[in-house]
Amino acid sequence: MRIPFDHEKINTLMENDGVDLLLASTKDNIRYLTGGFVFFFFAHKDAIGVSRYLPILGYPKGDPSKAFYIGNALEGWQHEVEPFWVPNVRNDQWHSGTTGKEAANAIRELGLEKGTIAIEKGFLPADAYDALREELPDAKFTDALFILENLRSVKRADELALLKEASNHIIGSMVTVMNSTLAGTTTYEIAERVRKEETQRGLDFEYCLTCTGPSFNRAPSDATWKKGNILSLDSGGNLHGYLGDLCRMAVMGEPTSLMKDLLGEVQAIQAAARAAIRPGITGNEIHEKAFAEKAKCTHNNEIKFVAHGMGMIQHEAPRLSSDGSVPYPGSHANRPIEAGMVLSVETDLKNEEVGFVKLEDTVVVTESGFEAYGDDARDWVQVEG
Repeated sequence: MRIPFDHEKINTLMENDGVDLLLASTKDNIRYLTGGFVFFFFAHKDAIGVSRYLPILGYPKGDPSKAFYIGNALEGWQHEVEPFWVPNVRNDQWHSGTTGKEAANAIRELGLEKGTIAIEKGFLPADAYDALREELPDAKFTDALFILENLRSVKRADELALLKEASNHIIGSMVTVMNSTLAGTTTYEIAERVRKEETQRGLDFEYCLTCTGPSFNRAPSDATWKKGNILSLDSGGNLHGYLGDLCRMAVMGEPTSLMKDLLGEVQAIQAAARAAIRPGITGNEIHEKAFAEKAKCTHNNEIKFVAHGMGMIQHEAPRLSSDGSVPYPGSHANRPIEAGMVLSVETDLKNEEVGFVKLEDTVVVTESGFEAYGDDARDWVQVEG
């Protein structure tokens, strides 16, 4: 069967890191490496009995014909109807510790028990890691994060199509909810309505940060959207594992002059950052363009800007800055971005009189510049209430 990812790229990444074998254990990376497989029984929760679901896919550098997969004892049914390319599949596990032991056995069979093995350190359960260490005392364990992130960082056409559809559905859901919400509706009720709208459009709903002015609190609550107040909806939902994440603004009634000015400043910063996006530019250069525009704004001290990578998870490669709201090393702060990478560009403004004003856009890097997904409703959505 066709390998659904760039195996030459993964081999190069493994070679550069001195890795002999990679063990993927998160559902996102299993999904990516298998070409879309998600075991339906554990699609939402992992816990069962005294342990948890833990699939493992082992990929030896340069030889996909020796790759192996260890899954749950019930997975055989789904593999019959949804087979994937991995040649050696073992579906007999219920416990994460025994999954680690079985992975070690497979590694020994490949003669790599003294090799360098990349694991997903931030996600591998302690009992599985302990089993690997005990069974392979001469192996060296390193982190697989950089390899897997960079493998996924440039999206295929089919991945971009999913991201575009997810983004359009999120915007459609938010605008529908905004336009049909009555004065006095709680933000909890609004978030629940967004969930239902996204689900009806085929998305797996993930969250809706919901804030009505003049508060800055974005947790859904008993706070109500009232005449003359603003509403910020920042929602994420995924389509077959690919995440859309956008933010739009509404006002119940006519926006005031101050409201127009505040969103205008946010729009200007977004436009400056977006205009800079093209293959070859670095994360630092994108942020510099945004910060230069931010410096011109009257409400400069109330504004935050960040841009980051998007795809199967929030804040994935390319990592454009080390100084964003979510801390991590900015691996692409000084490295050029490439066509096919997907960025989230977001500017928020906290004003004591008006509240929380934000736009978040999803932008894909193209050969000639960029294309924005779900790019509607970027001005005030005016609602009668």
